Amino acid sequence: MTDVPSGRAERPAIDWNASDFLDTDSLDREMRRTFGVCHECRRCGNLCDSFPRLFSLIDGPGKGTIDNAKSEGFAAVADACTLCDMCQPICPYTPPHVHAIDFPDLMARFRAWKRRESRRDFFENELGKTDRNGRLMGFLAPLANWASRRKNRLTRPLLEAVAGIHRDAVLPRFHAKTFSKRTASAPPVVNDAAPAYGRKAVLYAACFVEYNNPGIGRAARAVLARNGVETATAYSTCCGMPQLERGDIASVCASAESVAVELGGWIDKGYDVVSLVPSCTLMLKTIWPRYLANDPAISRLAAHTSDIVDYIVAIARCEGLAKGLTPLKGGVALHHACHARALNEGRKSAVMMRLIPDFDVLVVEGCSGHGGSWGVMKQNFPIGMKVGEPIAKQVARSGRRYLASECPLAGDHIAQGAERFLESGTAEPGTAETMQSRHPIELLAMSYGIGE
Repeated sequence: MTDVPSGRAERPAIDWNASDFLDTDSLDREMRRTFGVCHECRRCGNLCDSFPRLFSLIDGPGKGTIDNAKSEGFAAVADACTLCDMCQPICPYTPPHVHAIDFPDLMARFRAWKRRESRRDFFENELGKTDRNGRLMGFLAPLANWASRRKNRLTRPLLEAVAGIHRDAVLPRFHAKTFSKRTASAPPVVNDAAPAYGRKAVLYAACFVEYNNPGIGRAARAVLARNGVETATAYSTCCGMPQLERGDIASVCASAESVAVELGGWIDKGYDVVSLVPSCTLMLKTIWPRYLANDPAISRLAAHTSDIVDYIVAIARCEGLAKGLTPLKGGVALHHACHARALNEGRKSAVMMRLIPDFDVLVVEGCSGHGGSWGVMKQNFPIGMKVGEPIAKQVARSGRRYLASECPLAGDHIAQGAERFLESGTAEPGTAETMQSRHPIELLAMSYGIGE
């Protein structure tokens, strides 16, 4: 195989309504073609468990080529993919290369086919219904949080047996009052002396902020207000990443159309759209426009959306930040999350953290091993911990006081891995705060003296 310099181009639109998109034979041919290229290249062998599974499917006595691989084995490859998109930036065969390889797109297509064939796991599917679960668990928050505690020896084995959620996996907490409800009253006072005064931003909360970690949203609003930005909050439904992971493309597109209408109204009023979690940002900016390429509302929303980290850095570079940032002692091990990397906007979280005076920032890159709800399932959790082990070791050995990640779930997973490593006695323990992951915007708020 010859590596032909391809350059980089935007990934093409996905015609998920095409007659051959879910055709069994057409999908099988495309998987064999893609797997054959990946098998010969092997550049992504250490990224996740999908590629070792792919290689073992082809390697071995009597094998050696994709032609001898059985189609029944393809499911194991797809099941290990977390749609992190980290194979795309390093793949030499992406479009416009003649091979036109897009591994994550193919895995999403396979899951859509699997869903059509009714070969989906019931509990994993239900786990992905984040809005329903968030509303229900919020109503039952004290009970839900008690039952989901890792050390609850009564409920966690039962949850594992019934729902397949690993008993040792860290699960998000729920709150009785959503982020949207918290922001409906008492908005933060906008600093009219700040250089960026006059900006207006509507925060797309993300289901995780809405139901599980409103502190990220509060920190974002507080920092923006300190910098003269008037904020509003909008949350009608999840971005659809959990549904995409399960092949439910129709639900993804329905969510996209609904959110685009709601946020389009704010754009009409002169507001910037700011997303609080990089997975959601990726959906709004790059994934929705590929599945709904002919929808002008989707394209318009993508053009007006920024991630919270990128938005703060833009303020710093264009107008300048408001005064008042103070040093945070001890430094931070900063995980550059996979979906933040997939946005191709650079290490903006590191740039933002270095705005804090005298702050020692160590950037760690690599897969956390979590992959949304994938990493909490019984069959995946040990694999996820193994995949995330190099990052966890870096954090444990770093000696930094804080751990931060733009992806809250990835941060919690890394913290758990680092905790295990420290408990093994092979690294010097740090402070308790090392094992508590924060979003970078929360650290910036702390530096302003407005954090929790």
